[in-house]
Amino acid sequence: QVQLVESGGGLVQPGGSLRLSCAASGSIFSINTMGWHRQAPGNQRELVATITSAGSTNYADSVKGRFTISRDNAKKTVYLQMNSLKPEDTAIYYCYAAGLTSHTGTYYSGARWGQGTQVTVSS
Repeated sequence: QVQLVESGGGLVQPGGSLRLSCAASGSIFSINTMGWHRQAPGNQRELVATITSAGSTNYADSVKGRFTISRDNAKKTVYLQMNSLKPEDTAIYYCYAAGLTSHTGTYYSGARWGQGTQVTVSS
């Protein structure tokens, strides 16, 4: 059973910063891709950033230059440093992991999702 647990959300003023964390647990040997999506009220879920086990990153245009994704492969944890936050960044942020290999060598291509953490940017 693989679980993803996010932390670090909250209320912040415009221009402020937050750091989200997401730790994967379970019988996991490695994870190919980890990342973050977000969903604002009335909107579809959208990609924010992804990072591979080799460290290759991809960002949505709306967060480039403000958000930084990183990961600790040994801890099976992904982080999202969010700076210069704007009200339009307000959303539930979901962590995901895809391309998991278990300790028994089984490969799971499908994505696993966390429960989400609320980020609210408001004065």
